Amino acid sequence: MVTLTRPEGSQDADFSPSRRALGAMFFAGYALAAVSAQAEAIHTDEAGLIAGEVAIPQADAPLPAYVARPDAKGRYPVVVVVSEVFGVHEYIRDLCRRLAKLGYVAVAPAFFHRAGDPAPLTDFGQIQKIVATATNAQVLGDIRAVLTWLKAQDFVDRGRMAVTGFCWGGAAVWMAAARFPEFKAGAAWYGRLSRPAKDQFLGDEDRPWPLDVVGDLRAPVLGFYAGKDKGIPLTDVETMRAKLRDARKKGDLIVYPEAQHGFHADYRSTYDEPAAKDAWARMLDWFARNGVKPGAKRGAFG
Repeated sequence: MVTLTRPEGSQDADFSPSRRALGAMFFAGYALAAVSAQAEAIHTDEAGLIAGEVAIPQADAPLPAYVARPDAKGRYPVVVVVSEVFGVHEYIRDLCRRLAKLGYVAVAPAFFHRAGDPAPLTDFGQIQKIVATATNAQVLGDIRAVLTWLKAQDFVDRGRMAVTGFCWGGAAVWMAAARFPEFKAGAAWYGRLSRPAKDQFLGDEDRPWPLDVVGDLRAPVLGFYAGKDKGIPLTDVETMRAKLRDARKKGDLIVYPEAQHGFHADYRSTYDEPAAKDAWARMLDWFARNGVKPGAKRGAFG
């Protein structure tokens, strides 16, 4: 079994000698490299929803994305869901359905589709190679394409949009909140805040990281972090808090002292149910308090 304890996945030292995976969960679409033998993953059905894959127009090639939304007339608020390193596997699709059940249009773009699908892989080196192809510029370009597509849909309230992301996607939330005024709120789950060392995963790309763009934030971000995360030092969390305060930007970071990286991922051994439920409730309240509240609007865009 693999235990993921870092923001973009595990290093070799984190892997246990046995690599057991649950066949049933793999065929259900879970990331094979991270499935815990003890996992009891949450499953959300599609009753009352319209859910499935769409192809979003993009300059080089259509961008696949999983979309879940209420099966009812009206314009609904949006949450863009940015995946972990494993891409749009079943956990991410289930999060979209959970949000759709609450009255959101949830969209999870497949940012790695140009290089492959990391979900079925067990070799983390191969996963890293796929993920590394998704540069910061490409990811932000893909998010722009998603926003353009969303604005053209008659089921979207384009005045109520938020973004959330997990692990690798948590860092992308901060970057998106600094780029796109369409987002009214962000929720970043254990995303890296500072640039990795040159010899570490994703350290080669010459790009800004969340701590570099605090002054540019256009939307308030709520970050969820783990006290036992091996990849994100709590000094980075404190630095981000200080930078938000100094820049007079609305935002906060919540630390769960006993949690590990990936504490919301119910298919992993690092799942921490109390922390996961508390953070999920805080995220929904954060969205609502910043104007991205569930519920359909009739008529013109809000």
